[in-house]
Amino acid sequence: MLTTIKNKFISLLQLILVIIFIIFEELIWEGIAKPIYEAIHSLKILQKIEAKLQHINAYVILVIFVVLLATVETFGIYAGMLFVSGQVLLGLTLYISKIPIAAFTFWLFRVTEDKLMQFGWFKWLYEKMMAGIEWLKSREMYVETMARLKRIKERLKKSAKAFKAKYFAKESPFMTKVKRLYKTIKASLKK
Repeated sequence: MLTTIKNKFISLLQLILVIIFIIFEELIWEGIAKPIYEAIHSLKILQKIEAKLQHINAYVILVIFVVLLATVETFGIYAGMLFVSGQVLLGLTLYISKIPIAAFTFWLFRVTEDKLMQFGWFKWLYEKMMAGIEWLKSREMYVETMARLKRIKERLKKSAKAFKAKYFAKESPFMTKVKRLYKTIKASLKK
């Protein structure tokens, strides 16, 4: 009986971790933060900063990175607290406002990774975190959930394409009616 409860608890914990990771990776990172990161990375001024960062002391880089990371994580925790307390709009606003800072922090990490990895404890933490992510991604629950999400995405894209073809094609009955209505309204306004 105790083993069954323990296994169910572990499964529930895995499910929660998988859902949180998928929400972060698929929705927030892929949909919002990654495009911001790529935009930041492509800015010429930041390419100049990248070159200058290579000459800055590793301890300074570490302090800047840790401060930015702590700020981003604090915003995320506080946004979660706002959600739970019922202040959804404020929590959402705070969470969305942290995304550009998170993208910048990720950019800073990628640019200065070699300097940050000079610190043994930092490298150890990073490797443990990456091993944890790989472990999570290897879980059957994660693999099945991602496959299901992929199928849902494909169905949504197919439905959106069909909707667009049906209602927004140049010669669809819907667009013909909209154009006719527009012409009628425009003619009425001219009078």
